[in-house]
Amino acid sequence: MVELNALVADLRAEGDEIDALVRDLAPEGWSRPTPAAGWTVAHQIAHLGWTDERALLAAAAPDDFNAEFASFAGRAGLDRIVDQEATREAARPDLLDWWRAGRDKLAAVLLDLPPGTKLPWYGPPMSAASMATARLMETWAHGQDVADALGVRRIPTARLRHVAHLGVRTRNFAYLTHGLSTPDEEFRVELLAPDGELWTWGPEDAAQRVTGPALEFCLLVTQRVHRADTALVAVGDDANEWLTIAQAFAGPPGTGREIGGRG
Repeated sequence: MVELNALVADLRAEGDEIDALVRDLAPEGWSRPTPAAGWTVAHQIAHLGWTDERALLAAAAPDDFNAEFASFAGRAGLDRIVDQEATREAARPDLLDWWRAGRDKLAAVLLDLPPGTKLPWYGPPMSAASMATARLMETWAHGQDVADALGVRRIPTARLRHVAHLGVRTRNFAYLTHGLSTPDEEFRVELLAPDGELWTWGPEDAAQRVTGPALEFCLLVTQRVHRADTALVAVGDDANEWLTIAQAFAGPPGTGREIGGRG
């Protein structure tokens, strides 16, 4: 329960950071284009609000969530629905208040879920802790789009560890969603944290390795930067391939960013 409390506290903090970027925006700020093609700042916040509502539906009525997902024609139709709903919700006059209310409610609901509860999602089912991590990852990633649109350079925090952890844990999902066979062996991942600490995953003697800055790994697995624009180093053919398809988010493979496409 302590771990979940800490995760939810970090999820709230991530949302608060984005809130601080947009709460005093003039109307023209909300309509500013972000690095995501066709999406304004308002679209980014609308998407976060819409996905928080989907998470609430998954927690309160999993059968209804599954029925709704089926109506999207599964993951194949998810991108279309995501764009459609972002555009629809971005027009809300109460967009900021709606997003705030939804994320507050989701944080409370996740803390109240019975231990062992599995929530349906657009990828594998998730525990409350996994859902909190996934929502934090998406909040951070879309917040990066907002920050880039507004010309703000955010200071990386220790909360990036949650994003990096999800990026490592979703390795096999990234392979499967691209129709590829998953590697048999574990990888070693060593990332330099914002405070200089070394974050590690996998066996020390693994032949397949990824090393580099944690921030750049997080940007890569959320597809907010092209690999060529990072200092990440892969050792081994499988590790090298992974960095070309890494995807910490559920749904179909994203298109990623072009070289030099961040910010």
